[in-house]
Amino acid sequence: MTRRTCGLLLAALLLAPAASFADEGMWLFTNAPKKQLKDKYNVDITDQWLDHVQKSSIRFPHGSGSFVSAGGLVMTNHHVGAEAVQKIGENDGKDYIKDGFHARSQKDEKKVPGMELNVLQSIEDVTKTVNTAVKPEMKPAEAFAARRAAIAKIEKESSDKTKLKSEVVTLYQGAQYHLYRYKKYTDVRLVFAPEKAIAFFGGDPDNFEYPRYDLDITFFRVYENGKPAKVEHHLTWSRDGAREDELVFVAGHPGRTNRLNTVAELRYFRDTGYPFRLQQLYRREVLLGNYRERSSENKRKAEDLFFSVANSRKAFKGMLGGLLDPAIMAKKVAEEKKLKLAADQDEKLKDAKVAWEKVAKIQQLRKKIIRPYTMWEAGAGFNSELFTYARALVRAGDERKKPNSERLREYTESSLPTLEVQLLSDEKIYDDYETLRLADGLTYLCEEIGIKNELVKKILAAKSPQERAYELVKGSKLKDLEVRKKLYEGGKKAVDEADDTMIALAKLVDAEARKWRKQVDTEIEEARRQAYADIAKVKYAVEGDSTYPDATFTLRLAYGPVKGYEENGKQVTPLTTFSGLYERSADHENRDPFELPRRWLAKKDKLDLKTPFNFICTADIIGGNSGSPVVNRKGELVGIIFDGNIQSLVLDFIYTEEQARALAVHSRGILEALSKVYEATELVDEITGKNSASRQE
Repeated sequence: MTRRTCGLLLAALLLAPAASFADEGMWLFTNAPKKQLKDKYNVDITDQWLDHVQKSSIRFPHGSGSFVSAGGLVMTNHHVGAEAVQKIGENDGKDYIKDGFHARSQKDEKKVPGMELNVLQSIEDVTKTVNTAVKPEMKPAEAFAARRAAIAKIEKESSDKTKLKSEVVTLYQGAQYHLYRYKKYTDVRLVFAPEKAIAFFGGDPDNFEYPRYDLDITFFRVYENGKPAKVEHHLTWSRDGAREDELVFVAGHPGRTNRLNTVAELRYFRDTGYPFRLQQLYRREVLLGNYRERSSENKRKAEDLFFSVANSRKAFKGMLGGLLDPAIMAKKVAEEKKLKLAADQDEKLKDAKVAWEKVAKIQQLRKKIIRPYTMWEAGAGFNSELFTYARALVRAGDERKKPNSERLREYTESSLPTLEVQLLSDEKIYDDYETLRLADGLTYLCEEIGIKNELVKKILAAKSPQERAYELVKGSKLKDLEVRKKLYEGGKKAVDEADDTMIALAKLVDAEARKWRKQVDTEIEEARRQAYADIAKVKYAVEGDSTYPDATFTLRLAYGPVKGYEENGKQVTPLTTFSGLYERSADHENRDPFELPRRWLAKKDKLDLKTPFNFICTADIIGGNSGSPVVNRKGELVGIIFDGNIQSLVLDFIYTEEQARALAVHSRGILEALSKVYEATELVDEITGKNSASRQE
């Protein structure tokens, strides 16, 4: 379909109805938009409904999902679960990404290395406790240390008391702090995954586009004590699925939005942050693209990361396009002007008058240190899984010796279990792939920091980036799980005594990396948090509590009807069908990326081609919502979010329902494919309730 520029997309934005009348919002489950839903749709959602949907929803490492049976069966997107599917295939010597996977009994379900799933159990407001620890006279570094200590104490006490994973989440850019408690599952097993050709039908050309025809689903199962978990809350499957104009809800984990940011910070993203990020993504995409084209084996190794990079590149390009749109920036300027005027007119808000200036000054510092921070601390100069392991081991050895309140966030007592799952996962490392990525990272480091830098010279050791990368990968034993486990358990002494090239590299650069992290933590993040807390007071004074915080990769509720839109004078219908899938493939002569798997061609005559496949709705989503369940007002599952259209990429900064849409796989389409293409009758029986217990051997 033809794309339109962000300017054309939002030409009428300034004349649009007020946000309170739009289906806007990534709402906290503790502050659901009950009044808005009642006023606009005459729908009452109860606390019981919210609790059930909350505890049926799941946070994946990079996305969302939901329980769909009492036997611990979990559904998410194929692209959310692709890394796990690829790891399992590598261990089995199979290509499950290309060929798909189907465990027809429990004994065939494959354990996923290094995966942790989280289910939110409760939320508690701890703002007063956190803020009490930070005194007004403290300098930024002191305030950061005090806040860090308070948060670490809250998390540890909660974890010790409840045995639940506990995280303090910053909301409204620092105006509020909430304690989220999660039930954690680390025994996760793969049940079903379709072929990537149908899960990502249309490939990059159709990515962020609509109409779409993707079976972007994967099923896992969580286990406890070696047996399928028995879960109290799971979503009932709707056989009818979503209908046009029907109100639906999305429960998921949007990753990050910037709607509350000042104009100065948005200009930083537009002029510096996003262009620099795109530079990195284009670089990696070319590197991985060339590598994967050399052989089918290379393609298998790099497939998941290549998709992630290409997807991010397209998303950031769309977001940058939104910031380049004068209409969006004009609306943001107008909103900020309104808040500043409110601050000027209320003596109680006098502290906020200089907050916007503080944020603007912070952006100047960000411009100066974005490159060294990205190279040293964010790891762009050391693009390697082995280096990631090495840094984790080196820092764990150092941080675990410190009081819990003084540790880096990821090494506190409440965070260590998650780190251990990642560090001690059993997955294959390929020397050639590691060398390729690390050589490019070292080259990038030379380009950004300079070949004459003394630390860069020590890193290269008088060798080219390619030679040095080969030497570092070859000399490391960290690809061996038992070696990593021994070093982690042995602590700092074992790490210091390790004869390992990658450990030596991590130790060599750690002081430099920590230097930049400390500056970001104290002079940028802490100062930014304090300034935005003052701005948030103004927003509360103007808008009250009828607003929602920016996304933080925590559970949120969005809503909106199943609804089409107009583009280029034509009406885009909200639902696609199986018939459209085969027509789209035929239009491209069944060639990649529109080539259908063989079983889909063979089973065409078995399908009801009028069955809905994908659909769109106006629900407010962003990256991280992938895999989110879509439910109706009864709480029944009617679909699963897998994408947004190209027009939705501006939602990072501003909501519009003119053309922006969330894309989902239809519940009826999933059943049709599972039952008739894959003949997965046992899976269909489980999710539809015919066999509510977990499958037997």
